[in-house]
Amino acid sequence: MPVAISHFPLKLVARRMIAPTVAHLSFERDDGQPLACIPGQFIQIHFHYADGSPARRSYSIAVGRAPDAAPDARVEIAVSYVPGGAATALFEAMPIGATIDASGPFGRFCLYPNDTNRRYLLIGTGTGITPYRAMLPQLAQLMSSRGVDVVLLQGARTPAELLYGDEFRAFAEAHPRFRYLPCFSRQLPEPGSVHAHPDVRHGYVQNVLPELAPDPAGDIAYLCGNPNMVDACFEALKTMGLPVPMIRREKYVSNK
Repeated sequence: MPVAISHFPLKLVARRMIAPTVAHLSFERDDGQPLACIPGQFIQIHFHYADGSPARRSYSIAVGRAPDAAPDARVEIAVSYVPGGAATALFEAMPIGATIDASGPFGRFCLYPNDTNRRYLLIGTGTGITPYRAMLPQLAQLMSSRGVDVVLLQGARTPAELLYGDEFRAFAEAHPRFRYLPCFSRQLPEPGSVHAHPDVRHGYVQNVLPELAPDPAGDIAYLCGNPNMVDACFEALKTMGLPVPMIRREKYVSNK
């Protein structure tokens, strides 16, 4: 028999735009219970279309906790606003303090406790970067406990569309084993601007992979975001010799 999915209410406590068409939404469980989750998992939001038919959307949890921290009620997600989208209309009109029905967490796009790799290659575009934001506390612990290195390669079209870039740069500056490479396909940052940095790259993330020299014996790669990017990086990493079990993928499809 199928396992019953537990639903719970989420209350919107804050909303801010982190890109021209992407909102960061902060919720809390409104039933007094914590949300025990593993960094990299996602929740589903349940609502109804205008005709009353049921709808749901999946969003990666964007907030992480230290591995030894107790779970709490916080849930943060990044939402791409799509013109004419039902979910977009829902979140844009939702007042602070309102509640919505959710379920989860789901998914296995996580760091595995038995990993023995020497380096993680984390590659993401668009809101596909949010699982990595949630992983930061866990990555800090792994860098400290077993000396693993981490490279985060983030793709965006322009500096204005770079999600959580300031947070990732600050994390890199505080953790020498973490390298952050923003990659812009259309527009590079202006010289002297806050996003200008020697690790900035121009082009698509898959074109930067050779520079990272993936090591079949020591690397594990994570791919999350646009399906075309995920497929291109997957094929490139295989060509470079990375074993398929060492390439973990999650595709993000934009839903209205």
